[in-house]
Amino acid sequence: MQTAAPASPVRAAGAVLWRAGAKGPELAVVHRPRYDDWSLPKGKLDGGELPAHAAVREVAEETGFSCVLSQFLTQVNYPVPESGGGRTMKVVDYFTARAGDGAFAPNDEVDELRWLRTDQARGQLSYPHDVGVLDAFEQLPTESATVLLVRHAKAGKRSEWFGDDTLRPLTEAGQRQRDALHSLLRLFGPSRIYSAPRLRCEQTVAPIAAETGIEIATEPLFSEEGYLGDPDAAADLMRRVAAGTGTALVCSQGGVIPDLVTRLADSAGLPLGEVASRKGSVWTLTFSRDRYSGNGGGPAVRLAAADYLADPLA
Repeated sequence: MQTAAPASPVRAAGAVLWRAGAKGPELAVVHRPRYDDWSLPKGKLDGGELPAHAAVREVAEETGFSCVLSQFLTQVNYPVPESGGGRTMKVVDYFTARAGDGAFAPNDEVDELRWLRTDQARGQLSYPHDVGVLDAFEQLPTESATVLLVRHAKAGKRSEWFGDDTLRPLTEAGQRQRDALHSLLRLFGPSRIYSAPRLRCEQTVAPIAAETGIEIATEPLFSEEGYLGDPDAAADLMRRVAAGTGTALVCSQGGVIPDLVTRLADSAGLPLGEVASRKGSVWTLTFSRDRYSGNGGGPAVRLAAADYLADPLA
């Protein structure tokens, strides 16, 4: 007798949508009349969507607000009923997202939105797994900064390029990766862009630079030879980048990223394990500014969380 294959999990994404309030952050919780419950904004992934795209779309659909993602927060799993009977697992990826412009209007899915402090939201939410998401949110630094550390898209093999390696361009596959990356990176609203002095790195972030009107700043310490010459200086540079205003985007190379992320994590006492770095991938690095020891020249930062987003076309 053959056993039926287990059903594929239902994939969904959502966000802890927050805005600044007089007594701290206020979080959006929504009421769904179909279930008569209170939850965080979330919904199923459309075909071909990444969780980050779905989270932003669902926030807009359920709350009426645009948002800017800060980082991946957590993933929750719980069983849901299937249409033909039985149950399957639902897997929901949650991000933190700061609310932008917009206004709520009741609709078929959501008929009420409330902005609540974290303690108030905890008592309002209907499900323990949503409360667990709030637990993860509360563990984040009170003051934080985000750096998107990107490995450049595909540029062919170094051994098959006979010109100056700094001028090796993206391949057609790399251009497709670059375009997919652009649709992902724009969700995080970068306000500063840095690149190793490599054409392939600059080409990888060129679309988001053109869209935002931000000039790409060249940083030799984020190239392989610059990094290997002084990795401590490169790590200090990354901390200075993180200490700036707004979200920063840095494009670097495979010979830099694993060691740089590990070095930042080790200095902060943050266990990470193996640090992957596929071409076209992104590390979202969250740095804490919570009164961390400075030297009189302004607040220092330390790595508080690091999350890996694989090649969006993988």
